[in-house]
Amino acid sequence: MIITNKKIKKAIIAALADEDMMNIMNSVTDESKSLRSIMTERNIAYTTTYRKTKWLLNQSLLVVDRFEITSDGKKSSLVWSALRSIAVKYEHDGTVFVEAEENVNALKKVMKNFFSIE
Repeated sequence: MIITNKKIKKAIIAALADEDMMNIMNSVTDESKSLRSIMTERNIAYTTTYRKTKWLLNQSLLVVDRFEITSDGKKSSLVWSALRSIAVKYEHDGTVFVEAEENVNALKKVMKNFFSIE
């Protein structure tokens, strides 16, 4: 799908320009993971992982799959990338085209969880 919303387009471009955000999105493309798993797997500082994941969630580039309780009793969110692939094209007249493929598996799971809430 071609992204026409300027806010989403800017968010995607900003995320692609940030190495940590790209690492976070790459980590959760195929399966949902906790922030702790992402930071360990990608060697990103906890505060950076938390801050950038929060930003990606606010921009709707990540979605919360579910919550789990850790062994020490803390609540942890598992996140998933909302997009599977992204292509950006810049034209000589300054026009930027952003095309993205939705991560259908993540969206289906989130919708299934949403509609199963009683």
